[in-house]
Amino acid sequence: MSDRPTTAVVLAAGAGRRLSPLTNRRPKPMVPVANKPLLEYVIEAASAAGVEEFVLVVGYERERIQTHFGDGDDWDVSIRYVVQEKRLGTAHAVSQAEPHVDGSFLVLNGDRIVEPAAVADVRDALADGDEAAAMAVTRSDRPRAYGVVTVRGGRVETIVEKPPRRADSEVINAGVYAFTPAVFDAVRDTEPSEKGEYELPDTVARLVDDGGVRAVRYDGGWHDVSYLWDLLAVTDDVLDRDGGAVDGTLAPGAGVDDRCVVAPTASVGRGAVVAAGTTVGANARIDPNATVERSVVLPDATVEAGAVLRDCVVGAGADVGANATVRGGTATVAVAGELHEDVRLGAVVGDDASVGGAAALAPGTVLGTDAVVGDGASVSGRVEDGVTVRRG
Repeated sequence: MSDRPTTAVVLAAGAGRRLSPLTNRRPKPMVPVANKPLLEYVIEAASAAGVEEFVLVVGYERERIQTHFGDGDDWDVSIRYVVQEKRLGTAHAVSQAEPHVDGSFLVLNGDRIVEPAAVADVRDALADGDEAAAMAVTRSDRPRAYGVVTVRGGRVETIVEKPPRRADSEVINAGVYAFTPAVFDAVRDTEPSEKGEYELPDTVARLVDDGGVRAVRYDGGWHDVSYLWDLLAVTDDVLDRDGGAVDGTLAPGAGVDDRCVVAPTASVGRGAVVAAGTTVGANARIDPNATVERSVVLPDATVEAGAVLRDCVVGAGADVGANATVRGGTATVAVAGELHEDVRLGAVVGDDASVGGAAALAPGTVLGTDAVVGDGASVSGRVEDGVTVRRG
């Protein structure tokens, strides 16, 4: 086989429920890291690896994706869209692209940041071998959160998605694949999961048995935003890799660290401090004497005078009142009934939520979309969408 695929099918239909409330109004691939959607990093990496055509499989809140990326001209690529009307799993999503690909092709997760080398190496491995597929694998210190892979003789031997107990390996599926058209028959033969969904790791397991799957070792940067606190850690990592860009309006006496991203239309007031690891989105405002450390402030949000935020995500259009406090640090956070201990998360303020003056949010607090915290109130835990919490 000599042809190297230059078309990538990108899976971008999911809702990302574990990232609620940030995904209440945007699909997970549009969650911003350093003021750029996750999906944009995916397209840029694949383009740098020589991919010219993209088929984006979209579904949940797809207008957000289609409006942002259009036909791909701004990235010098061609983008087409396929709608997964019912979210029946990642293998089903791949199958939706069958009429739009010709020959071998790549498949990428739309919410994982990888380097161009991951894409190029997987593409070349398929072209240079005789397997039905190639797949990037990498190491993780929490393999049970992903697809755990065992490798023998350069080929995938087993793949187990999110094993419930002990992981047999620290090697995981990195979410970068190259397939021959044989994958479509394998998808049709894939059995549904307990949730009634058709999952790509199960399809890969069929290909392991049928035609073999080349394992491509990848040791470069690999970033996944599965939980709210991951957004802060991944933002930190991307700022380490790419550096900052401070383009907004800074008042005299404002202090902004070089390892920050401040959008051109954002503003930072007199005496305010924006510390390393922070991003400030379009039209967001950091008022005088506020302090924002290792935080993500989304577009159109306001942090009022004297507020102190650490390890915090402030949603789009949200308002944090004067002298409010998010002290940051570690907490135990419940997600979908599962407790996660010692995670570094000050608070999440959902889109269009409001935190009153002198209010205090304990570590691990999550405020839903349109939630309201009254002046002087102290809040911990999760506050659901639209709920108002008052002092006392």
